Amino acid sequence: MEELHQTVKTAEKPLQENVELTGNEKNNGTFKPAETENKSKGKSGYKNGFKNSKSKNGKKVIVNQQNKETTQEQKPQNKKYFRKNPNHRRFFSRDNRQNQQSQQLNLSNKSISVIVPLYNEEESLVELSVALKKVLDSLRCNWEVWFIDDGSTDESFKKIQEINRVNSRFKCLKFKRNYGKSAALQEGFKAAKGDYVITMDADLQDDPEEIPALIAKLNEGFDLVSGWKKVRHDPFIKKHTSKLFNGVTSMMVGLKLHDYNCGLKAYVRDVVKNVRVYGEMHRYIPALAHLSGFRVTEIAVTHHERKYGKTKYGLSRFFNGLFDLITVLFTTKYIKRPLHLFGFLGVLSSFAGFCIIAYLTILKFVESTPISGRPLFFVGILMAIVGVQFFSIGLIGEMITKTSADTENVIIEQTINKNT
Repeated sequence: MEELHQTVKTAEKPLQENVELTGNEKNNGTFKPAETENKSKGKSGYKNGFKNSKSKNGKKVIVNQQNKETTQEQKPQNKKYFRKNPNHRRFFSRDNRQNQQSQQLNLSNKSISVIVPLYNEEESLVELSVALKKVLDSLRCNWEVWFIDDGSTDESFKKIQEINRVNSRFKCLKFKRNYGKSAALQEGFKAAKGDYVITMDADLQDDPEEIPALIAKLNEGFDLVSGWKKVRHDPFIKKHTSKLFNGVTSMMVGLKLHDYNCGLKAYVRDVVKNVRVYGEMHRYIPALAHLSGFRVTEIAVTHHERKYGKTKYGLSRFFNGLFDLITVLFTTKYIKRPLHLFGFLGVLSSFAGFCIIAYLTILKFVESTPISGRPLFFVGILMAIVGVQFFSIGLIGEMITKTSADTENVIIEQTINKNT
């Protein structure tokens, strides 16, 4: 507990106190603490026999050691330095941009829920909590953080208990066993009370400081904003299978996103209350929302290298994801019209089979070639039979759908019911 309190206090101190950029360090962008008053008369306080003093009337006053004053016009800041120096951009430009976004967002009447599914992430939880508190406090709104412990076998839950004792707005749901990320997100969606819902991973690869930018995009009228890890710090296999995955999904769903599986996303409340995820469907939440009529977009976000532990991604998840994509398409597009899917497949297969049989029949009469013993003949017959079966399955599905008492899940955006 003392360790946790000390970490929180340390994190809340300013990152740079009494820092100045020395002349010799402008080229390499390093920072040096300002000299103390006792040392100001040494080398750091003088340059070529002159001591710098405060400016007067917009002009810089330079006083030499003989108390003679010389003035020169102050030059504008070196824009070339700001453009080329990465350290300056990292510590100042980005912070200023995020502070401006936080100030521009009017969230006084809004609330935010952050959902963090986790599995064996004990090393990163305190650091993540401190970063989240800093960002959410800057937004000046009501907020809560839900840690969803997906059956962790390490000390993750104990860490969350300690965090909760320090700040009760950090809450937790602990599963009896590991159910998967989709189940964790679904339970988090049920528990969330905020007008805006943020999801992110617990491994510190997602940056909490991107939250204001995500919410600002929601305020433009979008219902779901997905992060895009433009510069990724992932293993080779995960990086390239993800690219293939995103390309196939974008083509089949009709929604072009660079990164469907980014853990950092922002939602309006209507999305999380109407989209249900299970299995490995969490990676297709943008697709499910898009097919349900919600407005979906993406923005580039910062992605950090994994600081603790190992990635839990494997090739098996890639193949499972392909099957889940088929499930998404079927349950959203064809659940109430199965004949549109099976009928199309049936017609396609039957047509191919009849074309093969017609080709062989022409050969028999034109060239007197026997066809009954050729493998292509049996392939044609098989495809024709399979096509008829597909078509029959579609008809049976339509009959079941029409006689079912269940109605389609309709999402109502607005209602006007004013008596005149």
